[in-house]
Amino acid sequence: MPKFFLQKPTLPGFGLSFGVSSLYISLVILFPIAALFAYTSEMSLAQYWRAISDPRVVASYRVTLEGAAISTAVVLVFGLLLAWILERYRFPGRLFLDALVDLPFALPTAVAGLTLSVLLAQGGWVGQWFAPYKISYAFPGLTIAMIFTSLPFVVRSVQPVLAEIGPEYEEAAHTLGANDRQTFWRVLLPALVPALFTGASQAFIRSLGEFGAVVMIAGNIPLKTEITSLMIFVRLSEFDYPAASAIATVVLAASLLLLFSLQILQTRLLPWQRPGR
Repeated sequence: MPKFFLQKPTLPGFGLSFGVSSLYISLVILFPIAALFAYTSEMSLAQYWRAISDPRVVASYRVTLEGAAISTAVVLVFGLLLAWILERYRFPGRLFLDALVDLPFALPTAVAGLTLSVLLAQGGWVGQWFAPYKISYAFPGLTIAMIFTSLPFVVRSVQPVLAEIGPEYEEAAHTLGANDRQTFWRVLLPALVPALFTGASQAFIRSLGEFGAVVMIAGNIPLKTEITSLMIFVRLSEFDYPAASAIATVVLAASLLLLFSLQILQTRLLPWQRPGR
């Protein structure tokens, strides 16, 4: 038995709390995953491969990965800047801007996608300024929808770390003769890297599984702007549950692989984050 279970808990009721937590994880996470693999187990290897390697499905993998990668790179930069502005500066409307960061969490994704598609259409308030380039119902609109839904993950991951660091670290670095660039790269960025890793991974995974906002603005053109989540929905609408489950296992495997890879990357390449350091 692990040493953790042999230790006397600080708070009473550990056994009950552990049991309820295990039951909750089983009902919400483990059982749905088991049901997913139960559907795919009904398929032969050839059927499974045919379901996940269909040209239309493979194109959706590419579109989803490209959109998620681009959106994650964008939110990583602008999320850091936004977190910096909200934490380091005081200005009128700051609290309102801080509240707006959480808007993608509160706003239904379908409403967000519909709003973005209207604004960014070629005749919309914003899209008309980019004519003749097409944003809505094209790949750029798909990427913007992913940016909108994933930006809060980076901001909310970095903001508490900036609050903990405080401006005194920058003042100390300047006192020792460091300029602004040296202070950022040698003092602030190393402390922010774990938070940036966490926020970027959450943003990327959210973009991989985003559905409502993207389908409203992507145009859903086969082989061009269809995402993997849409292909799962298409197979479900065709009552092809095993094929939908097979495609879902690919998304699940990609998400788990990313999470485990980032965990290993943090422990191997960020040694100061290891326990006991």
